[in-house]
Amino acid sequence: MKPMPSVIDHFTQTAKFYDERNLQLAPIAENMHFLIRLILQKAPVRAHVLCVGVGTGAEILSLSKAYPEWTFVGVDPSEGMLDVCRERLANAGVLSRCELIQGYVQDLPAGENFDAALSILVAHFVKPADRLNFYRAICMRLRAHGVFINTEISFDLNSPEFPSMLNNWQAVQAIMGATPESLANLAVQLRDMLSVISPADTEKLLSESGIGLPVRFFQAFMISGWYGLKNA
Repeated sequence: MKPMPSVIDHFTQTAKFYDERNLQLAPIAENMHFLIRLILQKAPVRAHVLCVGVGTGAEILSLSKAYPEWTFVGVDPSEGMLDVCRERLANAGVLSRCELIQGYVQDLPAGENFDAALSILVAHFVKPADRLNFYRAICMRLRAHGVFINTEISFDLNSPEFPSMLNNWQAVQAIMGATPESLANLAVQLRDMLSVISPADTEKLLSESGIGLPVRFFQAFMISGWYGLKNA
């Protein structure tokens, strides 16, 4: 259920430039975080929130501003990403409400400790064979009826629609500075370097992990998002 070491090394090496590289995709990110804030607006006033693969802290920054009494635990295997995250949270004045842990979700103490859990653009780095255990490890740390929000790159790579969607995804990658060689190999990367599965398979695994009736709330080309409540 852990991302491959090469993935962790990549994020550690690019941590300082990660946000700058993704700046061109801000309209997508802003919409996604706006919807996440709406989904969580009925959470407890003093909600305790888990952010898996917290990266540079985008979801904590978004939620901490909207909900000033919430506290957060962010977990990430990349020390470099956590260093950037810690600096960003400190600059925003919210670090005192956060605990940052280097590691994986299964390294956290067992128990239903969180009112909400987020996995934002993380799951496609987890191998398909490990995906159910990844979702389940998050779900197990939610309180009954806690909210799980998951976004990931998800598409049926064997569907007749994939070639058209691939053109769109190439445009996204070009905006982010991908080289011509990388764009030419994008289909191979999606199949072999990432662990992209179809939305139907994602929903099935979320349900099997303990999330009742996952709701698909977001799509931006190949990025999709779901939320659901943990079964009692």
